[in-house]
Amino acid sequence: MNKEILELVNKGEMLPLMEEFYTIQGEGYHKGTAAYFVRIGGCDVGCHWCDVKESWNANLHPPTDTPTIIDNAIKYSDTVVVTGGEPLTWNMTKLTEGLKEKGAKVHIETSGAYKLTGTWDWICLSPKKLKLPTKEIYDKAHELKVIVYNKDDLKFAEEQAAKVNKDCILYLQPEWSKRDKVIPLIVDYVMENPKWKVSLQTHKYLNIP
Repeated sequence: MNKEILELVNKGEMLPLMEEFYTIQGEGYHKGTAAYFVRIGGCDVGCHWCDVKESWNANLHPPTDTPTIIDNAIKYSDTVVVTGGEPLTWNMTKLTEGLKEKGAKVHIETSGAYKLTGTWDWICLSPKKLKLPTKEIYDKAHELKVIVYNKDDLKFAEEQAAKVNKDCILYLQPEWSKRDKVIPLIVDYVMENPKWKVSLQTHKYLNIP
């Protein structure tokens, strides 16, 4: 990435675009909803179970003009989900402003580890132990989605739930490779602690992106 392009990326006028696609939201509160996904490259949180590790290195993904990303998205849907990687690695202001000017509802899926930029209709906070969220995003998150890989993650989930705002919806989601082992654990936990809900990666069961 040369200096000129890097400056544009840092301003959010270009973004390292890994992929974009129209599909069905598979997880959380909006599962089952048609949405256009914009996956931004770059993440240093480093979850060992991440299923899109190819997104980590932003240099592998071409810097793309933000207006082009916006125009592509609104051709397909008025709901746009920005994910990664970790999208808040970059400034999301121009992307969200442009999408909202076109009438789109804009959602983000984020670990919350970096400063919250952009204007969002829905914030899905999925915190990670290696790099905890900022206080600001705890206050603004609409849903908290904690990935459960083992029993210890339930303790982490409760620690995170204590930090979010009172209106935030709480989800426990099995890590896909451990789903057969942890789903019974999550089901029992939610039945004992009904403030939580179960989230499944339904798009994987449907065999769609």
